[in-house]
Amino acid sequence: MIAIGADHGGYELKEEIKKYFEEINIEFKDYGTYDKERTDYPIYAKKVAEAIQKKEADSGILICKSGAGMTITANKFKGIRAALCFNKEVAMASKSDDNINVLVLCSENIKTSEAIATIRAWIATEFKQGRYKERLEMIEEIEKENMK
Repeated sequence: MIAIGADHGGYELKEEIKKYFEEINIEFKDYGTYDKERTDYPIYAKKVAEAIQKKEADSGILICKSGAGMTITANKFKGIRAALCFNKEVAMASKSDDNINVLVLCSENIKTSEAIATIRAWIATEFKQGRYKERLEMIEEIEKENMK
């Protein structure tokens, strides 16, 4: 199951992504926002990150205007590996090398069709394992030391 969240700047793109998920029967849960009224991105990054931590979702998608704020906030949560991906190539590399569990999109710089292509690539990409797994284990050790 994919947790999806956006602030007001990402609301419209989130709604388009939800339509796509419904068309191809991808299970998701919408963590808000539910309209275009001004709101704060950390609220939704927190909800999606906590859903993954609690195993209510396998992965997440976050959307705001620049994508930076969502990425910063999501990465404050232990076990979350969020990456801002501008295209499918970055999404595939981020998943294969770093096994990202949160895909972040910037609504101001990506068309709906590009966002969907990026999501499809991210979902379809497998994590490489091997030395990449060793690097993730190093990250987990850093989390243990610094996220108390």
